[in-house]
Amino acid sequence: MLSELSAYVSDPAPGHGALLPARSWLHSDAAALSLNGPWRFRLSPTASVAADFVADDFSDDGWGTLAVPAHWVLEGDGAYGRPIYTNIQYPFPIDPPHVPDENPTGDYRRRFDLPEGWSGAERIVLRFDGVESLFTVWVNGVEAGGASGSRLAHEFDVTDAVRPGDNVVAVRVHQWSAASYVEDQDQWWLPGIFRDVTLLARPAGGIEDVWLRTGYTAGQGRIDPEVTADASAFPVTLRIPELGVEQVWATAAEVVPLEVAGVEPWSAEEPRLYEATVSSAAESIALRVGFRTVEIRGDQFLVNGRRVVFHGVNRHEAHPERGRVFDERHAREDLARMKRFNVNAIRTSHYPPHPRLLDLADELGFWVVLECDLETHGFDKVGWVGNPSDDPAWRPAYLDRIQRTVERDKNHPSVVIWSLGNEAGTGSNLAAMSAWVHARDAERPVHYEGDHTGEYTDVYSLMYPTVPEAERVCTDDASSTLLDCTPAQSARQRGKPFLLCEYAHAMGNGPGAFDQYEALVHEYPRLHGGFVWEWRDHGLLATASDGTPYYAYGGDFGEVVHDGNFVMDGMLLSDDVPTPSLHEFKAVVQPLRFAFDGEKAAITNLRHSADTSDLRFLWRVEHDGVSVDSGELDVPVVAAGESGRVTLPRVAVSPDAETWLTIDAVLATDTTWAAEGHVVATAQYDHSVRRPVPRARPRADWRPGDGTLTLGIADFAGGSLTRLAGRAVTGPRLELFRAPTDNDESPGDRLEGSDDSVAGVSSADLWRRDGLDRLTSRRVTVEHATDALRTVDKVSAADSALSVTVETIWSVEGDELELRVEIEPSSGWRTVWPRIGVHFGLPDGTAPVDGAEWFGLGPFESYPDSLHAARTGLFAAPVGELSVDYARPQETGHRSQLRHLTLTSGADRVVRITALPDTQGRRPGFTLSRHTPQQIAEARHPFELPDSTTSHLIIDAAQHGLGSRACGPDVWPEFALRPEARTLRLRITGGPTTT
Repeated sequence: MLSELSAYVSDPAPGHGALLPARSWLHSDAAALSLNGPWRFRLSPTASVAADFVADDFSDDGWGTLAVPAHWVLEGDGAYGRPIYTNIQYPFPIDPPHVPDENPTGDYRRRFDLPEGWSGAERIVLRFDGVESLFTVWVNGVEAGGASGSRLAHEFDVTDAVRPGDNVVAVRVHQWSAASYVEDQDQWWLPGIFRDVTLLARPAGGIEDVWLRTGYTAGQGRIDPEVTADASAFPVTLRIPELGVEQVWATAAEVVPLEVAGVEPWSAEEPRLYEATVSSAAESIALRVGFRTVEIRGDQFLVNGRRVVFHGVNRHEAHPERGRVFDERHAREDLARMKRFNVNAIRTSHYPPHPRLLDLADELGFWVVLECDLETHGFDKVGWVGNPSDDPAWRPAYLDRIQRTVERDKNHPSVVIWSLGNEAGTGSNLAAMSAWVHARDAERPVHYEGDHTGEYTDVYSLMYPTVPEAERVCTDDASSTLLDCTPAQSARQRGKPFLLCEYAHAMGNGPGAFDQYEALVHEYPRLHGGFVWEWRDHGLLATASDGTPYYAYGGDFGEVVHDGNFVMDGMLLSDDVPTPSLHEFKAVVQPLRFAFDGEKAAITNLRHSADTSDLRFLWRVEHDGVSVDSGELDVPVVAAGESGRVTLPRVAVSPDAETWLTIDAVLATDTTWAAEGHVVATAQYDHSVRRPVPRARPRADWRPGDGTLTLGIADFAGGSLTRLAGRAVTGPRLELFRAPTDNDESPGDRLEGSDDSVAGVSSADLWRRDGLDRLTSRRVTVEHATDALRTVDKVSAADSALSVTVETIWSVEGDELELRVEIEPSSGWRTVWPRIGVHFGLPDGTAPVDGAEWFGLGPFESYPDSLHAARTGLFAAPVGELSVDYARPQETGHRSQLRHLTLTSGADRVVRITALPDTQGRRPGFTLSRHTPQQIAEARHPFELPDSTTSHLIIDAAQHGLGSRACGPDVWPEFALRPEARTLRLRITGGPTTT
C-alpha cells in the first residue's frame, strides 16, 4: 500500500531504493527522453488520505493536469493550495524530524513510450533535477525509490521496471518532510516537481562521469582528468581541437594529467572557454574547458595568481509567475543584466541553481560561490536546540547534500569556492561536509559563514558587519577579538581571506553606504569584497479584487505565519526593473577610477585581468546640463592593476553657467552581454566658475497685517499662499515626515557609536511617537513690508511639547519671487528626523502638474548615503517616472543638489524654481509625487494608494540617509539627519510657456 510510504516523511535519510550515486550534469550524445510537459495530477490535504495507486493501472479518473516542471501552488488558480513565505520561521511546529499530518501530498502520473532501440541499452535511468521536498517514484507499479534534497539532482536505475512500448511513471511528492528542517532558506515554500525530468538510455561502454580539473600558469594549461567508466568503455579519447589536443587513454590507468601549451586563461572578465569532448566508442561527452588556478596564499584569495575582488550578489532562483522553474532565456538576460551593472560574482543562495545557469556563468564570466542546499535558520528561535547540524542521525543527509552539490557542478571553471550552506548554526555535520569536500577537491576553498572560529573553513566570512566591524577584521589588532573567537582563533581568522557573504541589504529604498565598504576593499587587501543581499525581489504576480495586478509578498496568501515583505529585498524589482540601488552599486564598483588634476587625469584599471583595450573613452562638456562640445579621448591601453595618465580636452568655461566635463568609458564593440557603446564607468569634473550667491535683502519695516495681498505671481490670503502663476496652490507647509522605508521600519540594532537610534525600536516608530506624520500648525504672526510678506508659525503634534518654529518670508526681487524659510527646532528632540522640507500642494485644476525638468543630480533618485550613481545634469521625467514602484510603498523619488526645477503640465512650463545654496553651500533636493508621504505610508501595496487629484512638491533642505537597517547597519552618523536649524531660499518665476 503506497500510503504506508508516508513513513519516509519523518526519516532524515537522504534517499532509498535504486537511487544512484551523484555525478556530473553532462552534455551527452547518448539517447535521452524528456518527460517534461503535462502530467496528470491530484492533490490531497494529507499523505494519509491520499488514495492508493493500484498496481500499474494507476487509474487517474478525476485527476487534473499539471505542467512539469512547475510548482503546484502556482498553478490551478489556487485550487492546489497557496505559496508560503517565511524567512526564519518554520511554517510547521519545530518537532524534528516530524512534520504535521496536515501535509499536502501531490500525486503525478504520466505515460511514455520507450523509444525503439532502447531495449539494447545497458541501463535506463530516470533523472529528477529538482523536487520539493520528498518524493517517491514508481515505474509500471514498481517502486524505484525516493529521495529528498529539493534543489539537488537524483537519478534512479529503472532498467528492470521499464518495458517496450507503453510505460507509466508515477511520483508522490510530500510538501513537508524531515528535509524541510534543513531547507529553511529565506524564500517561498513552493512544492512540486519544479525542474526537468529526463529518461536516459545508458549505453554499454558508456562514460558515467567526467571531471576535467584544470590549472593555468603563464600560458601553460594543465588538465587533471578523471573518467568514471567500466573497462569496456576504453579506449577513451579527449579532444580539444582548438588546442590540438587528442589524447587517447587505452585503459583507466592511463588517465593521467597532461600539460597543454598556448592556453589562454579563464577569468570572470575574460571567460575563455575551449570546446572539448571525452568519447568512447559508445558515447561522447561535450564539455567547455576553462583553464584557471584557484589558490589561497596567506590571507589572499587568488585566481591565476591575482587577487580576486567579489563585486557580487546573492542570487535566488525567482520569477513572479514560475517561481523557481528555470527559463534559460530569462536566466541569460538576468546574467547579462548583472554584467551590465558591473556585477562580477554570484553566491548561489542558498542551494545549487539549475545546472544550465552555471553553463551561462562559465560563458558570460562570473566568479561563483556555489552553495549547498542547506539552512536550518528556524532553530535560532529555540536557541539552536535540536539543530540537525550537530546531530549524528542527520550526518548522512548532510553528506549526501554536499556530495550531490560538488559532484554535479565540479566541471565549471566559474565555480571558485564551495559553500556548505547558510545559517545552519555549527556542528560536527558541517565539519564532516567540509572534510569530504577537502578530500574530493583539494583546490577550491570551503566557505561557511557560521564557522565563526574557523575550525573547518578556508575563508573568513561575515554577514552585515558595520564598517568599523569589518575594518577590525582587516587590521592585525591582537587586542580586538572577533565574533565568538578567542585571541588565538581571532589570529587564525585574520590570517585568512575575508569576504562579506552578505552585506548591504537591498530591501526597498536602499541600501546606503556601498562606497564605505568598497573603500575598505581598496585599503585592505585581505578583504575580497562581498555579495549584496540580494539580486532581485521575489514578488509573485497576483491580482487584487478589482483586477489590478500586483506583486504579492508574505501574508498576501493567508499564511498562518509569514515574514511579510522581507522577501522583497533585491536590487531588481520583481518585473526585472533595476532599482536606483543597482545603479548605485554599478557606480561604486565600476572597474575604473578617475583622478583629475588640472589638465590631466589618471585612469586606474581595477580589473582582475582585463586591460582597457575593449573600451573607448568619450567626453562631453555641458553648460548647465546643455552639451556644448564632445569628443573621444586618446587613452593608452592600461593593464589590469595599472594606471595611465591622459591629457584632458580644452574646456570652454561659461561665466554664467555651471561647466561640467563628463567622461564615459564605453564598450568599443558588442559583447555577449551588452551592445557597443554601453557605459561601463563614468566620471565628472567640475570646471565651473564660482559665482556669489545673492544675499538676502534685509528688512526692518515689518508691520502687522492680515496677509491678504499679491506679490508678483503669488496671491495670499490670511498669510497663506493660495495661487502661484495663475494656479491654485497650498503651502508651503513644514514637512518632517517621509513614508518610512523598509530600513526605517526595521527595529534593527543601534549603530555603534551613534546616539541617534534606539536598539529594538525602529526609526519610523520614533517618528510616529513624536507625531512627525501628523504635525499641526499655529500661526503666531503675519507681517507686511514693502513688496514682502512674513509669517511665523509654530508647528507641533498632538500630545507633544516638542515644536518647530517656521519663519516664512516672501518678497519680490526684480522679476522673481523669493521664498525664504527659516526652520528652527525647539530643544528636547531626541532622535533623527526623516527630512526637513516644505510641502506644496498643486491641485489638478484644468490640467495637472504631471512632470518636471531639473538641473541637479539625476536621473535616478538619490539620498545622502547613496549619491554615486547620480551625475550633475539636466533631466526631465513625467511624475510617474520620478518614483520607484517598490513592492511596499515607501519614500521614493528624492533628487539631490537641486539648482533649478521647472514644473510642467503637458507641454506647458508652469513654474520655474531656482534653489539657492545656504550659507554652508548646501543645496536642497526635491520630490514630486501624486501622493503625500502620509498616504504612501498607509498603503501596503501600490494598488492601495488612493486616487489623486493633486500633485505634491516637497523641497527638502535635508534628508535622512538610507542605511541598511532592515538587515544590517543603521544610517552612518555622517548621513543621519539630526533636528537642526535649516534655511531654504528659492527664486520663483512662472508663465505658461511651451516646452
